[in-house]
Amino acid sequence: MSHKWLEWAKKIQAISQSGLTFSKDPYDIERYNELRIISAEIIAEYTDLEMEKVVDLFASETGYQTPKVDVRGVVFKENKILLVRESEDLTWSLPGGFCDVGLSARENVVKEIQEESGYNVIPKRLLAVLDMNKHPHPPQPYHYYKLFIQCEIIGGNASTGLETDKIGFFNENALPPLSTNRNTESQIHMLFDFLRNPLKETIVD
Repeated sequence: MSHKWLEWAKKIQAISQSGLTFSKDPYDIERYNELRIISAEIIAEYTDLEMEKVVDLFASETGYQTPKVDVRGVVFKENKILLVRESEDLTWSLPGGFCDVGLSARENVVKEIQEESGYNVIPKRLLAVLDMNKHPHPPQPYHYYKLFIQCEIIGGNASTGLETDKIGFFNENALPPLSTNRNTESQIHMLFDFLRNPLKETIVD
């Protein structure tokens, strides 16, 4: 879970972006741009991302650097959990994605579940807010907070979306290959704990 080089690269990126946001001095701006390039070089060296792609990702960021928010829908049916298969790499995840500007977390999770699985849901409870850095996800260039929201199906039918090609409900002891960028096996087990213990307190790490 701990990749010191990634932590350093992210901190350098955050410092450079804040500097580019608030600095007026052209020499300082040049130095902050150099820091941005250095952070991109570190990430490109230790991951399978190309240098140009990392630079483009960082260059598209504006304003003060903050963690991004990823919302995941948790839907149980007959003691099984809803997962969707990602067309991109044929691995499975809880339906969800980055929160869109202009929508609340509740609205985002409803939208993501409908788009990726075909089901209409209502959010019932926030189960967990997890810091991605504290869990065994593969290294990624950004810092994410992950919101896990339990939802109840109220309509719709199983259907794939633009990013998914299969939909299924799975037992805890028979999980398919997971998309660890999006969710880990330990997180899925955590969610089943909420199913077994409805009074379990929301987890915030």
